[in-house]
Amino acid sequence: MIVNAHREITRLIPEDSFLVEERIKDDFDFPIHFHPAYELNFIYKGKGVKRIIGDHTDVIDDLELVLVGPSIVHGWTLNECTCKEIYEITIHIHNDLLGDKMLSRRIFKPIKDMFSRSKHGILFSRETTNALMPRLMVLPRIQGIKYYLEFISILNDLAESEGQVLLSKSSVEKEDFHDSDKIKKVYDYIQQNFSRTITLDEISSLVNMSPVSFNRFIKKRTGQTFIHYLNATRISFASRWLLETDLSIGEICFKCGFNSVANFNRLFKKSKSCTPKEFKNEFVGIKRVL
Repeated sequence: MIVNAHREITRLIPEDSFLVEERIKDDFDFPIHFHPAYELNFIYKGKGVKRIIGDHTDVIDDLELVLVGPSIVHGWTLNECTCKEIYEITIHIHNDLLGDKMLSRRIFKPIKDMFSRSKHGILFSRETTNALMPRLMVLPRIQGIKYYLEFISILNDLAESEGQVLLSKSSVEKEDFHDSDKIKKVYDYIQQNFSRTITLDEISSLVNMSPVSFNRFIKKRTGQTFIHYLNATRISFASRWLLETDLSIGEICFKCGFNSVANFNRLFKKSKSCTPKEFKNEFVGIKRVL
């Protein structure tokens, strides 16, 4: 949880399954915030607006649809957008909308998996957004059980859609590894030891593999070589510490296991498209309200 963030009190009450808010606006005047509900956010005519999800920032196009998980800091700022009629639909969803028992049913597995991924923030493809836009726009005008069933149907279509992009790389929570004890062992070891030098020989012997075989194994599982995966973990922790602590950039650099500030700055900029200082400054002045 980011320290300098506004804790939003949504209008979602316990009796609601979810709450749909539709509005046309000329500014995004709500601060960076978080809340215990899931949030599905659709924006039309917002080209130039800046999106902030966890440690991710980017400038959006004219159309976007994003799902944000509970307690993830997020927000949109006007930035370079000049449109005075930005159309937005925000849907707040109770984190127990379907309940653990219902989500454990096989038919709801796609939605359950999507909710799990939403801890990073999910950006849906333009094709998916275009296809669902008419249904999202009609949703505020539906009543009763049809309102509920249509929304569940929309969630299912989103869950099964192609081209989903996870936005925030920061994830220091335990991840689920249903298909590989070895990759879980590697993940746990790196999470516990990323602050020091970990050699390829060391990590390979942990799972009784040769360095060459291990690099093939982790590349297949994560899409990254071992050193890229290790550095991505370090950058993830660095991102959180830049926002959550008063540690200097140099202190964070060495605390994360990098051997020089220059190398840390270079890898951070390659990952985030900005320097650690620029990243930290994005969040300066945001007030947390509990």
